[in-house]
Amino acid sequence: MSFTAVDHGMMARALQLAEQGLWTTSPNPRVGCVLVRDGEIVGQGWHQKAGEPHAEVHALRAAGERARGATAYVTLEPCGHFGRTPPCAEALIAAGVGRVVTAMSDPNPLVAGKGLALLQAAGIATASGLLENEARELNIGFVSRMTRGRPWLRLKAAASLDGKTALQNGLSQWITGPDARRDGHAWRARACAILTGFGTVRDDDPQLNVRAVETSRQPLRVVVDSRLETPLTAKILQGGPVLLAGAVELPEKIAALRAAGADVLILPNAAGKVELPALLEELARRGINEVHAEAGFKLNGSLMRAGLVDELLLYLAPCLIGDAANGLFNLPALTSLESKQQLQIRDLRMVGNDIRILARPV
Repeated sequence: MSFTAVDHGMMARALQLAEQGLWTTSPNPRVGCVLVRDGEIVGQGWHQKAGEPHAEVHALRAAGERARGATAYVTLEPCGHFGRTPPCAEALIAAGVGRVVTAMSDPNPLVAGKGLALLQAAGIATASGLLENEARELNIGFVSRMTRGRPWLRLKAAASLDGKTALQNGLSQWITGPDARRDGHAWRARACAILTGFGTVRDDDPQLNVRAVETSRQPLRVVVDSRLETPLTAKILQGGPVLLAGAVELPEKIAALRAAGADVLILPNAAGKVELPALLEELARRGINEVHAEAGFKLNGSLMRAGLVDELLLYLAPCLIGDAANGLFNLPALTSLESKQQLQIRDLRMVGNDIRILARPV
């Protein structure tokens, strides 16, 4: 399928609009729409929040009568089913648009292609696949939840140049500078949930919320705490929803944690630890698209060993801490370099005085 330079430019604009919902659309995807008639943008919009109108509806309202005969550029296939809002494919048909171009089809296998089929049945020309990779990256968590039944897990860690995340006594604040910490909060803000382990709660007593950037929504905080040792005075139990994943049935402790405002889930594996794949599947069922993990080297290692880490967000500070300090991952010793974990570096930049690396396991 061939697309014109105008098609590319308009879809790029639709993606820019979609990105404005980066921190707010969860659990829905981030979607943008641009309506073009006679080479002029007559309406545009993006999905702002779950339960509110979709991108196409905002764009159609802005265009009014000028939508008739226009081309609609949408970053995701218009929905063809009733959810919290009516189907967008029917709204486009009713408005009389002449052509619909989408970046990608709906990743939900139950609805994929249905929106485009509705449009085609109404005699509207359709084309799909324009800037698909960019659209997919923007909604990588939604795609993961729809196709794999688990969220996209991004593991964030801050380390010295010799790969150490904390002193032997547990102290880790602060290895990186204020710019890197602010940047880390922006990544927290786009996630639906922030995941940590009891060790981090014990050593740092973190709030694990978004503070360094403005946000209208706080992610769910999730603590992997096999023995339910989180103290009732922990800061993480204050100021917003918290889910504690444990591996032991301790009715009195569970009741006390629930009284303190936590949701408690017991998911033991054969080793008496929390079954991490089952935890991620449960988060997906709750509409969680992206998980932002900020934990110690033990949970980091467990997530890596279980093959649950989709992306690494590493901040490296220009300092050395020494061999006795804690590393990034508690992983088994290798006997051969053939078994090393290969990574693909996706982005590399300076943030303040620190290096930020975005990488994915190969």
